[in-house]
Amino acid sequence: MDNMKFASKIDLSGKSILITGGTGSFGKALIRHLLDKYSPRRIIIFARGEYNHFELQNSLTDDEKLKVRFFIGDVRDLDRLIMAFRGVDIVIHAAAQKQVPLAEYNPFECIRTNVMGAENIVQAALRTEVKNVVALSTDKAVNPINLYGASKLASDKIFVAANNLSSQSGSKFSVVRYGNVLGSRGSVIPFFKKLLSEGATELPITDTQMTRFWITLEQAVNFTLSCLDLMRGGEVFVPKIPSMKIMDLVEAIAPGIPTKHVGIRPGEKLHEIMITDYNARHTVDLGDRFAIEPELSFTSRKSYRNDGFGNVPEGFEYTSNSNSDWLTIEDLVKILPEVCA
Repeated sequence: MDNMKFASKIDLSGKSILITGGTGSFGKALIRHLLDKYSPRRIIIFARGEYNHFELQNSLTDDEKLKVRFFIGDVRDLDRLIMAFRGVDIVIHAAAQKQVPLAEYNPFECIRTNVMGAENIVQAALRTEVKNVVALSTDKAVNPINLYGASKLASDKIFVAANNLSSQSGSKFSVVRYGNVLGSRGSVIPFFKKLLSEGATELPITDTQMTRFWITLEQAVNFTLSCLDLMRGGEVFVPKIPSMKIMDLVEAIAPGIPTKHVGIRPGEKLHEIMITDYNARHTVDLGDRFAIEPELSFTSRKSYRNDGFGNVPEGFEYTSNSNSDWLTIEDLVKILPEVCA
């Protein structure tokens, strides 16, 4: 996998960038990327975990600390968001409750963070005239079968519709949707590695036919920033990324190890989907990504079709099992040291 894929050309010099959920896997990778590759005026970390803030702060050099601000706060708190958003140019919204079983058991908490929190982000951005807001979504938001996916679908709809309200502020809202992040906190690779380190002689597999979309953390960061270059407001950006078979992942991690079939967990799909045939009517092929354009037209927004980009074929679906791009066992062996570092 080419980690330079989706490399962004955007100029972030002198910009003030706020990241919700900034102490998570994606947030920390984004902060490191911004500090290493750009010269932002300041980076604001907005997250609710005090100890996570402390750990992140201690990982920075003294010079880096001069550019980074730490806001303890929750996306459920509109007043705190408005305070944090003052003077901000760009918001990357990565905060979410993501664990499928916990969301099923604690539905009200999931809704308050993922749905009401999304509304608060929009309200705060409009009131403080933030220019660009990019919200991170998930493949589980497409044809959702669990509450986490349903809450992220609602969140996506909120950010798309926010462009109807932003004519005076000039704010633009877009969504980035991608698959599983290789090696991220809570993903299957660290889980398998932990079992092996504890002496496991077999690995649990939910279904031997399961497939997933995969993207590296660095690619996810590059893709998100590159969407800032392209966003016109209201689109859902979907990267063209490879699929992987779960059994190939097991073979790459621990060649020859036996597996135990444990069955699909509640709320889990056999294959993932990022664009449905219904969405295909509004989907434009931008080369290295797709853009699902909004069904409702916003007054100032121009379609990518005006720039010569074409629609995907009628009936098109983008699913992990019908993808034309696949990671082989050899591919996985090569990238595992990087994603497990």
